[in-house]
Amino acid sequence: MEFGFTTAAYVVSAVLFILSLGGLSGQESAKRAVWYGIVGMGLAIFATLVGPGSGLWLLSLLLLAAGGTIGYVVAKRVQMTEMPQLVAAMHSLVGLAAVFVGYIAHFELGNVLAMGHEERAALDGFAGLLAHKTGVEQSILRVEVFLGIFIGAVTFTGSVIAYGKLAGKVSSVATKLPGGHMLNAAAAGLSVLCLIWYFNTGGFLPLFVMTLAALFIGYHLIMGIGGADMPVVVSMLNSYSGWAAAAIGFSLGNDLLIVVGALVGSSGAILSYIMCKAMNRSFVSVILGGFGGTSGPQMEVEGEQVAIEADGVAAALNDADSVVIIPGYGMAVAQAQQAVSELTRKLRAQGKTVRFAIHPVAGRLPGHMNVLLAEAKVPYDIVLEMDEINDDFPDTDVAIVIGSNDIVNPAAQEDPNSPIAGMPVLECWKAKQVFVSKRGQGTGYSGIENPLFFKENTRMFYGDAKASLDKLMPMID
Repeated sequence: MEFGFTTAAYVVSAVLFILSLGGLSGQESAKRAVWYGIVGMGLAIFATLVGPGSGLWLLSLLLLAAGGTIGYVVAKRVQMTEMPQLVAAMHSLVGLAAVFVGYIAHFELGNVLAMGHEERAALDGFAGLLAHKTGVEQSILRVEVFLGIFIGAVTFTGSVIAYGKLAGKVSSVATKLPGGHMLNAAAAGLSVLCLIWYFNTGGFLPLFVMTLAALFIGYHLIMGIGGADMPVVVSMLNSYSGWAAAAIGFSLGNDLLIVVGALVGSSGAILSYIMCKAMNRSFVSVILGGFGGTSGPQMEVEGEQVAIEADGVAAALNDADSVVIIPGYGMAVAQAQQAVSELTRKLRAQGKTVRFAIHPVAGRLPGHMNVLLAEAKVPYDIVLEMDEINDDFPDTDVAIVIGSNDIVNPAAQEDPNSPIAGMPVLECWKAKQVFVSKRGQGTGYSGIENPLFFKENTRMFYGDAKASLDKLMPMID
């Protein structure tokens, strides 16, 4: 009976997770999709607690209460600007869980094999599952355990470094140890040797050595990726965490974990591919941590940045017929999305055409800007992707860049030695006038100089984005 209920509940949960994932592809259906995921996870947890091998109720309830409390507190405290590093931190926990589950499965298998036939027959739960495995199935389990620990360890240290880079605790510059990719290749080769060693002996030492190698690979891969490409890294680590969860599912014989892990892993891989294509990057080079650096001296930027005050920006907006707003991470940091929404409302009330241009990697998380604009109730139909709006800039009177750098950087097209060379960007410099809302003259998170700021039709609107827009608002007729 309990097997039947758990299996049925897992099927329903899997369907809800698929509906959730599908609904997240559209802004209108995203809220409903989140609830599908919540209900699916709640059902999965309940079915697991009352299913085969259930027990230790007090400990289970205490852990659920502790985890739920921590999750609630974190969700209430974390600002939208901190979501990228929160996602990276969550990925690290998935990886660490995969490592722990893998080691537990390894030790439990050893304990079961050390028992006599009668003792094995009396086992239930996970130990009972192991006791009924044939020799071939035990060998397959060892491979599953090995892969789960390997992927989990790579995900753990990679996510920790990604968190550090996103939070500003680790340098965003692409950094590799002497030897570069050869070190990664050596660690990967050592892991393969450990797999053969572990498959034939089932000992602890090859598993431990592989874990150390995998932890190094995760660290070195992400350290070798520059700050400009961190959105792709977050998506890539999301995929890694999914495959780690799938590997856990195979080890535990849990069908739901396998399905959910495969969904997360494949969707993360597809998203990473789409983002790499949008950035003109090689997907293989992303996986190997081989981009984010420079191939030679970068082009020197000539000229000076010309500042403008709020009255000058207001005058241009009042005279304009078409306006394109390009949001970036700076808008998120300043929490200026509500002010941007109000500016949009006032300009549209005058009959002006106002649209938003969203680059696939704007911000530090895929879809970051879309979420902020939706939160500020900006109409969905005026929020356009890069490919939909890039050709319209020559016919645009005013382009307003709010806290963006790399996604509007002409160096991607003009400087072959730039770290972002070849990356498709929003060609806002083709508009008649460009206003850049920016705190100061720094190069931003990625450390790449932007020639846009020095062009003749660009004016720098210095200051905190929210404060600048609040000052500008009363001047809009």
